[in-house]
Amino acid sequence: MELVGLISLLAVLQFVVFGILVGRARGVYGVKAPATTGHEQFERWFRVHYNTLEKLIVFLPALWLFGYYVGQYYAAGLGLIYLVGRLLYAVSYTRDPASRTLGTLVSELPILIMIIGGIIAISLDLAAG
Repeated sequence: MELVGLISLLAVLQFVVFGILVGRARGVYGVKAPATTGHEQFERWFRVHYNTLEKLIVFLPALWLFGYYVGQYYAAGLGLIYLVGRLLYAVSYTRDPASRTLGTLVSELPILIMIIGGIIAISLDLAAG
């Protein structure tokens, strides 16, 4: 499960970096804490960070359970796809929020696969006794 652990830490690191970029945007665009609105570019970075938090809550347990019940290599591969999707999402959303669809799909699909695959694998394990 070392690969699953590595992917988990990379996902957390990505989230931390997005948070740093929000802080940077606060300074660049003069949005004083605790405000979460102001300059449009700040708001885009803020949404990227917040949306990534929303995904992490689902991604991490799905990753670990899928890794345990299906296999760490499959989980790690899907996890890498998720990380790339989050990066695509961040780049596209901060350029033009209307262009975020590809990044959203590339990060959502692995999560969905891991949730459904995990449910099936756990169900089969339970049925086998």
